[in-house]
Amino acid sequence: MTLLMATLLLAQAPSPPTAPHTATPAAAAACQQLRRHGQAEQAQSCFQRLAAASDPDLQAEGDWGLESYQQANDAFRQAAAQQPQSAAVRVRWGRLLQERFNDTDAEGLFNEALKIDPNYAPAYLGLALVSADGFDGKALDYARKALTLDPKLAAAHVLLATLALEDSTPAAAESEADAALQAQPDDLDAMAVHAAVAVIAGQTPAAWLGRVIAINPHYGEAQAIIAEQLVLQRRYQDAMGYYQKAVALDPALWSAHSEWGVNLMRLGQADAAEQQLELAYNNGYRDAATVNCLRLLDTEKDFTIIHDGPIALKLDKKEAAVLAPYLEKVAQDAMTAYSAKYHMTLPEQTSPTGAYEVQIEAYPNHADFAVRSVGLPGLGALGVTFGNVVTMDSPSARPPGDFNWASTLRHEMDHVFVLTATHNLVPRWFAEGLAVHEETQANPEWGDRVTPDTLVAIRDHKLLPVAGLDGGFMHPTYPNEVIVSYFQAGRICDYIQERWGAEKLTEMVHDFAVPTTTTAVIQQALGMTPAAFDTQFDAWLLKGPKGLGAEVDNFALWRTQLHALVTAAQAPQPDLSQIEKVGQQVVSLYPDYIEDANAYGFLADAYQKQGNTTAEAAILTAYEHEGGMDPQRLQQLAALEIAQHQPAAAAAALDRINYIYPLDAVVHRKLGDLWMEAKNYPGAMREYQALVDLRPLDQAGAQYDLARAEFADGDLGAARDHVLNALVAAHDFQPAQQLLVQIVAAQKAAPATK
Repeated sequence: MTLLMATLLLAQAPSPPTAPHTATPAAAAACQQLRRHGQAEQAQSCFQRLAAASDPDLQAEGDWGLESYQQANDAFRQAAAQQPQSAAVRVRWGRLLQERFNDTDAEGLFNEALKIDPNYAPAYLGLALVSADGFDGKALDYARKALTLDPKLAAAHVLLATLALEDSTPAAAESEADAALQAQPDDLDAMAVHAAVAVIAGQTPAAWLGRVIAINPHYGEAQAIIAEQLVLQRRYQDAMGYYQKAVALDPALWSAHSEWGVNLMRLGQADAAEQQLELAYNNGYRDAATVNCLRLLDTEKDFTIIHDGPIALKLDKKEAAVLAPYLEKVAQDAMTAYSAKYHMTLPEQTSPTGAYEVQIEAYPNHADFAVRSVGLPGLGALGVTFGNVVTMDSPSARPPGDFNWASTLRHEMDHVFVLTATHNLVPRWFAEGLAVHEETQANPEWGDRVTPDTLVAIRDHKLLPVAGLDGGFMHPTYPNEVIVSYFQAGRICDYIQERWGAEKLTEMVHDFAVPTTTTAVIQQALGMTPAAFDTQFDAWLLKGPKGLGAEVDNFALWRTQLHALVTAAQAPQPDLSQIEKVGQQVVSLYPDYIEDANAYGFLADAYQKQGNTTAEAAILTAYEHEGGMDPQRLQQLAALEIAQHQPAAAAAALDRINYIYPLDAVVHRKLGDLWMEAKNYPGAMREYQALVDLRPLDQAGAQYDLARAEFADGDLGAARDHVLNALVAAHDFQPAQQLLVQIVAAQKAAPATK
């Protein structure tokens, strides 16, 4: 959104520049008009005259136009001090700061302006631009408020047009762009929005871009606006050509160089990305995304690329050896399943490190993952897919138990196939819903559980209609609406499969492979209007086989009882029978709740204090099968199952931890031992190898365990190597000495064996 925000600045001053709704001084608006029409030399002279003026507000405008940003900031500060009751000066100062990457202080100035004049439309426009930068959902309200106060504020119409396009409502985008052009016939950004609508719809933008060029043949911002919209539509490859055209028209459009560089990073083209980002940085364009991406590129030396057939793993060197086998297995299983489901194979890619079909990058620092994905920290997602490149949090990026990395990877791998199959044309709601649905198809314990926020949204009738569900992802209007939208989209796909069959979802994937709309595909594939679908889905969601009607109806009671349970558990002398009674009720009211302060944990602790190991194991098993992810609880369950002579169940519980946090040496040793006893030697070797790679203090014991598993599996050469490693670590380790004797004897008896 940053580039568009900057270019909207030029559109704020309408023609003629003396129109009453402008926040820009008339003289500055005249200079901007020259620049907008491609008269660069005349505009430069115009801004130079303003910079030499005696009035600080005109000086500020002149310095701003000359890109002397610090001088402009100082002049605006002086103007604000001289004109304490000027809302216009504060808005223009705020717009400078917002353009120069300081949304926080800009927002403060816009609010100061509204205290001076509560009906000042340009101040609301400024707040809308800041809000749009943060995708926080308030931009629509602020922009509409600005237009209520001043219907001819063209830049507000342009902003609403771009927001509508982001929400996949092109008709609304065109309507707002038309309104902008009616207010300001030479608004180049409104023309660019029309061109973007055409491109996204698979049509030629030539007519609209022709109008832009006729006014300003060097207006690269129009091409950059199209590129930005394509990025938001996840059409990253398509965006590349428009960024190239943008900088070809205006080589000094540093914002486009930066965003092009960020997009190159998304596609795994680090060298080309660094070139564009450095070009922007060295020419003064130093927004957070540019700086963060350049810093991240400096860490490339910390990563290694591991190839396994069609998969390339980019992992931090410190954890690559441990993680690689687990990520490879989940990714390969996903590729096999999705190739069959979607009736396709992925095209092969080439890079300096070799050929691959999918590149998976896992970052042990969440901020690095966020910067790698969108250029900025603060990304709430666990993984992001850019065509055939998947970026995600490493299991070490979050506290153990915070997320299931295997479920996340399965989700992102579905995106790889669906985005490829649809040429990135699939709407966001269907892509995300299908990926959530496929998580649970791989494992019922994976996927999104229904959160309290989701139950409240269902209760309060806040679910969006399917035709407008993209808006819940792009411009949420209440806290956690994005989470609610993920859940809703996933359940929609569950419903479609249950009613029409799994092939219907695949059919819809291929329906979205051409420019179309959700409305058209729902009508074509399901034979009903989106409104009729919404009615039937809503009924199924509440009353279907896994309907949430009871949880929704009982939510208030559940919350009350959970509070009572927490209070009872925290009492100085807890009443265990009361905890058991209330805890069982809490579980029955809302079994999906497995987050912090869940009833399963309170019940397990109560049963443990009672010495009732059978009930303790039973409630933890229920927690396990609901998708519980606390490694300590799963280890607690495994210990109980071992004591109850259920080694297979214990191994399954410990193996679940590998999909949550595969960096715990204790878990690998315990699981290796269980699989060794069960004669699952390949499984034991995997666990003992992970233990070795984690470099435990007892390196001799870890090497010895790996050697005995390899010996049992018949891999005598590897067994000999690892038992010798054990003896290097502890030369008098008698079990290793004895195993070495056995290995040597076996090699002599059967030299031809592996």
